[in-house]
Order: sequence, then structure tokens, then C-alpha cells
Amino acid sequence: MADAALRLTALAEELLGEALPVRIRAWDGSEAGPPGAPVLVVRHRRALRRLLWKPGELGLARAWVAGEVDIEGDLYAALDLLAGLIWERGGEPKDTLHPVRDPRLRAAAKALVKLGGALPPPPPPAEEMRRRTGRLHTKRRDKEAISHHYDVGNDFYELVLGPSMVYSCAYWESPEATLEDAQRDKLDLICRKLALKEGDRLLDVGCGWGSMAIHAAREYGAHVVGITLSREQAAFARKRIAEEGLTDRIEIRVQDYREVKDGPFDAISSIGMAEHVGTVRYAEYADILYALLKDGGRLLNHQIARRPERDESAYQVDEFIDKYVFPDGELAPLGRTLATLEEAGFEARDVEPIREHYALTLRHWVANLESDWARAVRYTSPGRARIWRLYMAASALSFERNRIGVNQILAVKTPVGGASGMPLRSRTWN
Repeated sequence: MADAALRLTALAEELLGEALPVRIRAWDGSEAGPPGAPVLVVRHRRALRRLLWKPGELGLARAWVAGEVDIEGDLYAALDLLAGLIWERGGEPKDTLHPVRDPRLRAAAKALVKLGGALPPPPPPAEEMRRRTGRLHTKRRDKEAISHHYDVGNDFYELVLGPSMVYSCAYWESPEATLEDAQRDKLDLICRKLALKEGDRLLDVGCGWGSMAIHAAREYGAHVVGITLSREQAAFARKRIAEEGLTDRIEIRVQDYREVKDGPFDAISSIGMAEHVGTVRYAEYADILYALLKDGGRLLNHQIARRPERDESAYQVDEFIDKYVFPDGELAPLGRTLATLEEAGFEARDVEPIREHYALTLRHWVANLESDWARAVRYTSPGRARIWRLYMAASALSFERNRIGVNQILAVKTPVGGASGMPLRSRTWN
């Protein structure tokens, strides 16, 4: 019978307790839901089996990555509507489809069995990171996690990020600015906050494809050590540096931040790296950076932050992000990050929240990906391209909704006696 969409819509509305705001098109060609709304396409009944075996966000994510569900129409509008119903339902847990924890859902599970079949669970898509062993945030495990995310092909990242090859929040003068201008302005802002000058030694922790190192060396005359755990990033960065004629000013290392021993540095930049450090290592991370700075040296820590929980023990890592995007990554509230830096000895001098800037940045990355989709798939895989499209679009909405933020923290290793070297007027920088 060609009525799968109607049955799915009725089931979803019974579970949610309200009308479904998106239209559903099922594998049998049937459609149901409000006309003109974004369309949730369920291409294969296997997607329902994924939800049966892994209820909630991860089951949906696996179906998306496998191409078994899709969105027709405005992706942002569809995610916005679905987020309001599933992920942001008055503080309820994200995993709202678990019949064991809620007996009222057993009938819904039976209905899914009838629609999707009672076959064994489908294997997860190949892009999922599954084999993780050993203690969290050891050097070996961190290297594997970084490789999963960053060693997927420099051509793919160049397509998404554009010529700047900067994989962090840009700094926009206006929404009409170009991505390249906004990324250049972000790098320059960081250099000015660090008060870089000719001959300064800069440590760039998590240097990516070398953009910060190149800007600091070329525009400010700094001598830069950039470290990354990604061999593909390091190779790309070294090639760029050679083409710029800056090999005498920049050294790129495949090295863990815990292995850097050649301080002191005049300044340290950590741009979008601390999210990989993890709660269990964050105090150690702060202590190491503090030890690597000279007295009076500045740290610029650019980091995504989540909203704090009233009960922090209830915080759960996003399953989709953990399995497919940033394995072992963790977001901390801004207050905790500031406290940890201060406990290490830093004096926090400025915090600049720029979450709206990240929403704009992500929308530009999604547009780059969508505009050359066939090439993006060729550079990686259909599943990988789908992962990046979903996580970047959903992240843009999370920044816009204030579910997450991003902050630049400027901190100083203030020496005994209290002479920080900072200007009297805030945000003059040098």
C-alpha cells in the first residue's frame, strides 16, 4: 500500500504531541504533511530500522549519512523546524524515542517494525569512527581522532573553506563582506591582540593549513612555530610557506602540544584547537601553555563554548558529532575555560564573543560545498560530503539560536609585580 508517508506522519505527530511542520515523502512514493513545507524524504525503510536499533539522534544521523533520508527545499528551514520539535523540547533529553525508558512508546516501536521490517540492524556507514581504544585524550588516541577529521583530503577542504584555508570563525565587518576578507580580518585581529612585532616568537597551537603562521610572519615579521597532528595539513602548510618565501620564518611540526619543549615564546595563538583537548586534559593544556610563554607574553585562545547546564553531570556529548565529525571533542562553558586559565596563572584581560560571526562563516562554507557538490563527493565520498553539509548547517543554526557560542579570550602571563604590558585603554592592544 502506498501510504507509508501518512503512517509515518501520524506516528511522528502522536509521539511529538503536535502537528509535524515538514512534509514527508516515503520510499513508496506517498506524501503527507503541510503543502509547501520542506520535504523530509525517507528513501528507504532501512532508515526506520536504524531508529529502532539506535533511537534518537545517532539513528537519524546514520540514515542521513547513508543517503536513506534527505531534505528537499530549504535545509536551514527544515532543520530549524525539526530542532524546535526534537532537539529543543523544553529541556527534555535529545534521545526522545526510547521505548524501554518510556512504556508509552512501545506501540510506536511496533509500528516502526511493521513499516521498516524486523531485520538485523544495518551496519553504520563507513565514515563513522568506531574503533577507539585506550584512555580518553592520550597522545595516540588524540592523533587518531584528529586524523579522522582533518586527513580527509586537502582538496576537499580547499573547496569548502576557499583560498584562505582557515577552518575557524571569520570576523565580519558586515554580512556583505567576502569570506576571504573576513578570514583575513580575523587573523589580523588576533595578531593585533597578541601585539606581535618584528622578531617575536609565536607558537600557533593547532596551526591547520598554515594561514595564521603565514599572516603573522608576512605581515608582522614574527618567527612562527606551528604544530598540528595532521600530516596532510602539515604537508599543505609547508608547501604554501615555501611558495610565500617564508621558510626562514616559519617551522611546521607534526607534534602534540604536550611535546613542545623549546619555549619561551613571546605569544601563543590557539585557534579552534582547544575543543579537541577535553575536560580531563584542559588544566594540563593551560599549564603547558603558561609554562611556554615568557613573562608578559600573551595567549589568544579562540574556542567554541556551549551553554552551561544547571547540573553539569547531565551534559552529554552530541552523538552525531562524536561519531562522525569531531571524535572525542568536547565543548566547555566559557566560565569554566576562564577559570581554568586563571588557575594556571593567566590573567584574563579580554573576552570577545563572536557567535554571530561563526553563523555567517558556516553559511558561506555550506554554500561553497553545495555549489560544487559533485566535485566534493569525488574528493571524499557521498557520505563524507553529506556529513559536512549537515553538521555545518546545523551548527550555523546552533550559533544563531545561542545554543553554542565562540569566544576570543586574551590572557597574559603577568609577571611578579603586576606589569601586564597591556595598554590602559581596553582593546587598543598595542
